[in-house]
Amino acid sequence: MKKTIKALKVTSLLSFITLAFVACDKDFSTLESDIQGSQNFSTDSEKLAVITYNQKFAPVQTNGLSSNLLGAYKDPVYGLTTASIVTQAALPVGSYDPDFGDSPELVSVILTIPYFSTLESTTDGESIYSMTAKDSLYNGDSEIKLSIYENGYFLKDFDSENVEEFQKYYSNANTTINFDSHIEATLLETEGTIENPHFKPSPAEITITTGEGDDEEEEKLTPRFRRELNISTNYWQNKFFAKEGMSELSNANNFKNYFRGLYFKAEAVNEDGNLILLDFSSATIELNYTNDTGEVDDELNPILEDQTLQINLTGNRVNIFENVDDDNTIITADAAANTVDGDHKLYLKGGEGAMAVVDLFDTADTDNNGMFDAYEDFIATYKDQRLINEANLVFYVDQEATAAFTKDQEPNRVIIYDLKNNIPVVDYFLDLTNSIEPEESRDYHSTILERDSDGHGVKYKIRLTEHLNNILLRDSMNLKLGLMVTTNANEILQFSTFESDDKVTSGTVMSPKGTVLHGGNSNVAEENRVQLEIFYTEPKN
Repeated sequence: MKKTIKALKVTSLLSFITLAFVACDKDFSTLESDIQGSQNFSTDSEKLAVITYNQKFAPVQTNGLSSNLLGAYKDPVYGLTTASIVTQAALPVGSYDPDFGDSPELVSVILTIPYFSTLESTTDGESIYSMTAKDSLYNGDSEIKLSIYENGYFLKDFDSENVEEFQKYYSNANTTINFDSHIEATLLETEGTIENPHFKPSPAEITITTGEGDDEEEEKLTPRFRRELNISTNYWQNKFFAKEGMSELSNANNFKNYFRGLYFKAEAVNEDGNLILLDFSSATIELNYTNDTGEVDDELNPILEDQTLQINLTGNRVNIFENVDDDNTIITADAAANTVDGDHKLYLKGGEGAMAVVDLFDTADTDNNGMFDAYEDFIATYKDQRLINEANLVFYVDQEATAAFTKDQEPNRVIIYDLKNNIPVVDYFLDLTNSIEPEESRDYHSTILERDSDGHGVKYKIRLTEHLNNILLRDSMNLKLGLMVTTNANEILQFSTFESDDKVTSGTVMSPKGTVLHGGNSNVAEENRVQLEIFYTEPKN
């Protein structure tokens, strides 16, 4: 996709710049002189006021994500959000125009979608897995009602108004597409009974047994959603077996238009639920059937052969987010945003949520020369006169507003974005601290949430040293930044917002979490207020 190529180019360029001229120790160090008894410089620090205010996201683009959210998430501040999914389907390469053999009879239809999980241990052939928010599971204690339908809406690859651009689909069904109006058939609808339980993810290993007696075999599977779909009607026979040899199953394009995929609709039960990231890269529908071999056994019964038609859940895929409680907290904060003096509280939420806009320097322009006064003062004070050793923004969690959050509900990571160029700031690219745990990558530039002894969030620190040096050395005017929660600091692809120029990172779209921070308004207690702290070296006259 074009946006992917663009992001990769930016990353590659900045990585090259990094290797070309960056060689630094992460730890702050003080310059020293070998000449005893004198120093021709001094070190100090100062704090500068910044303006921070709330901005709600318009519906966000949700097709093209690396994984997708399904379920219901109850947030103590932002209320209940449900996440549903619409996905296309395709046959594996070489499986089009299938031959079902003589007298095919459907035995079962199995839908399988793996979870993201962590293997903890294996004992006597039994594997123990965990699923936490670090893997994929959020609010995992309650069931949800899950309905699975055949989707009748065709998800296009390209924008019909500009065939050179990929089609974008957005998170709010009321804004773009109401998939409830395009249901073709009901394939599963949970009832909350023993026979048909509601959906609740389990970290348990799955064992599949096939064959009988000496031919019995066991297959072990990682934790996953695995459910039989309804075969009580002739839906599957008519949809597939009756189309043998016809154009509908003959090639990928025809198949995609004929069977337009599945619609997974999630609904909360008792205003609660669970929310999980699903791995659609290995998601399948298996149509298990038998056909007649034309031979008989010793008792003259027809010998049947087991067969399977596999359907992959690949292609376009869209997440649908519904803020069931109308997201009043964010809407109110956005409507009342104080863009002049800054807001007292900053409301951050992933998905179709909100960010905090950060103006690095006061936006007053008393001499009407087109440049902010504080920006001019900064240039006059620092350019050619001071060396910036380190510059930080520290955001303090409003522990009173987030008192009802559990430890797992507070986001571990935030990311700051250059809103002028719609990319992370240069410090992000210069931070090469990567980890096998995505949540821990690039944690020098943007630290993991610092917590107190009770596990409650205290603060996030964002280092902007090179961003400020760019402003000084290149007269950059990239002064407006966006602070967002993210589920993965490596997920930085740009995702559009509906009828807006704003961009959101892919990691933000996939994060259900939110938090509340103290803002930069001067009425906020100074120990909690957002300020730009600069450590600098200055030559002595």
